[in-house]
Amino acid sequence: MDNTHKISALAITLNEGEVIEKFIESLSFADEILIVDSFSTDNTKELATAFPKVRFIEREFRNFSDQKNFAISQATNDWIVFFDPDEEITTEIKEEIHSFLKDPRAIAYAIKRELYFMGKRIKYSGFQTDWVIRLFHKEHCQYNGDLVHETIEARGVTERFRSRLPHHTYKSFDDYTSKLHRYSKLKAQMMFQQNKRPTLWRFLWRPFYRFWHQYLIRLGILDGKEGFILAYINAFAVFKRYVNLWLLYRNIN
Repeated sequence: MDNTHKISALAITLNEGEVIEKFIESLSFADEILIVDSFSTDNTKELATAFPKVRFIEREFRNFSDQKNFAISQATNDWIVFFDPDEEITTEIKEEIHSFLKDPRAIAYAIKRELYFMGKRIKYSGFQTDWVIRLFHKEHCQYNGDLVHETIEARGVTERFRSRLPHHTYKSFDDYTSKLHRYSKLKAQMMFQQNKRPTLWRFLWRPFYRFWHQYLIRLGILDGKEGFILAYINAFAVFKRYVNLWLLYRNIN
């Protein structure tokens, strides 16, 4: 890209060998590509380091905010694009980034994601309002410290992309559910740090509420059987969160 402002493209990875080559190729417009990897056991490192522009750092994973803020601290340039490897950086998105950085009028730019699950575009189920910041100035933005479901805190004006960001988070059913279980464990750690208790009411009510809120109130029913499956496994992930919290209070592995 012929921009006045140079760009650092950042990503955190763990066992992304299936997608890492295509992902890095889609970031070729950036002046620097920095990958912070949590010691992948597949071929992520070998594939990523084959690209001359890539700087590859291995670092122990503590939580998502910590890992992403570390990546930001290592960036050479002020302007950052921070995509996930399972997000598709389209030509339209690249063109908008180019347009924004000709004359930046904001310190962060948010884009709406389009979730693809089990081969289907999910239009409802709570994902119809899934806006995430993916382009920002590093001096004014930082992840908020949450261990999981982290968001960027932008200290200044934020604008929005017109384009949409395809999000291909589903690789297999087991992979998707194991990802949710990892998130449940990190969320339980957050709640433990906040002194929240795993009461019987929360065990019973929160999973029940999550299912019906996602399936009916957030219109998951309109996404067909995929909407039902999403609501069910997300409700179970909430239940698993409270199981993990209960285990933490009892010091049980």
